[in-house]
Amino acid sequence: MLVALIAKDKPGALQTRKDNREAHLAYIEETGVVAQAGPLLDDAGEMAGSLVILDVADMDAARAWADGDPYAKAGLFDSVELTAWKKVIG
Repeated sequence: MLVALIAKDKPGALQTRKDNREAHLAYIEETGVVAQAGPLLDDAGEMAGSLVILDVADMDAARAWADGDPYAKAGLFDSVELTAWKKVIG
């Protein structure tokens, strides 16, 4: 199943994101369940969140992936939403 992970960073947490970006990208590569991903941007064009499309067996697997993300472990996110998603275009 496809799951959209939409995470918003805590205010003022850009350095936390930058400090953990390499580990986050390695986690994406190692786990092999990310179909698409990229940062959400604020009005200044700075990274301020994440949009990740996971291709996983079920919502429990999506939650486990989200909990294991180095960004989450670093306390970067103010909020995280997981929702089932259906690809229609692209």
